[in-house]
Amino acid sequence: MKVYAIYAAAALAEIAGCFAFWVWLRMEKSALWLLPGMVCLAAFAWLLTMVPTEAAGRAYAAYGGIYIVASLIWLWGVEGHVPDRWDVAGGIICLGGASLILFGPRG
Repeated sequence: MKVYAIYAAAALAEIAGCFAFWVWLRMEKSALWLLPGMVCLAAFAWLLTMVPTEAAGRAYAAYGGIYIVASLIWLWGVEGHVPDRWDVAGGIICLGGASLILFGPRG
């Protein structure tokens, strides 16, 4: 379960960092939004190095599924748009894929 906590924290950091850039560019807010955005993106990169796997690519691939689900939670909780059944189904499929990548038997 520790790996899921790392991925969840990484997803929150990445989404928050990217959202700060979104606010600056798309919502035309102050460039000061970039400062916390860059800190969040640096935290995201650091957190992914904490995933217990021998290959960076595997950590990134598995993270993709977690990121998708975290993005849907952000969509709902921060942006106020309720995910539809296709969002939920896609998120479940992605979590399954992420788990297979992380915990599948290695030969």
